[in-house]
Amino acid sequence: MRDWRRGQRARRLHCVEAYMMRSRFLVLAFGVAVSAGSAVLAAQAGRPAPDPVAARVQTLEDREAIRALLVAYASTLDNRDFAGFEQLWAKDAEFVGGAGNNAKGPAAIRDLLQGLLTKNAAPTPGRDFHLVMNQTVDVTGDMATGYSRGTWVSTNAEKRLQVSIVANYYDQFVREDGRWKFKRHQIGGMPPASTGSR
Repeated sequence: MRDWRRGQRARRLHCVEAYMMRSRFLVLAFGVAVSAGSAVLAAQAGRPAPDPVAARVQTLEDREAIRALLVAYASTLDNRDFAGFEQLWAKDAEFVGGAGNNAKGPAAIRDLLQGLLTKNAAPTPGRDFHLVMNQTVDVTGDMATGYSRGTWVSTNAEKRLQVSIVANYYDQFVREDGRWKFKRHQIGGMPPASTGSR
């Protein structure tokens, strides 16, 4: 009987020791988890929360930069500044004009427009010019889409100004090396699905 009681005590003692070991392990694990969580919270607390006003100001600045890009498109063509015109395009830019006048890449787009103006424009700058109007621009991070209306005013044989072309511009823009550039410029036709019908 004594041996049986000793065995019972030994088993109880073993159970108590095992329980104590598990409890210590759980307390230790809980402490590690709390410490890790505190470190994450501290790191997040050090990170400033997004400023909604700053985000809205950035969007407004981006829209103005893109509107300036559209004006630069017109002014570089009007001044026959084809080197400056080439700088307005992203590396993988695409130009989609009417009558199959399409080109890809800044140099090819420059050459296409230079050729078209050589054929269709006045021999000297100032006798014809572009107007860009009714601009809408939607910015999403480093990408944007836009709609505007382009008008080309030229001088006729009687030396009077006349509206030669009015067309819708459907544009895609990209921020490349910190500057907004044309990624795709489409003149006329149906609006691309990605830009909507605005």
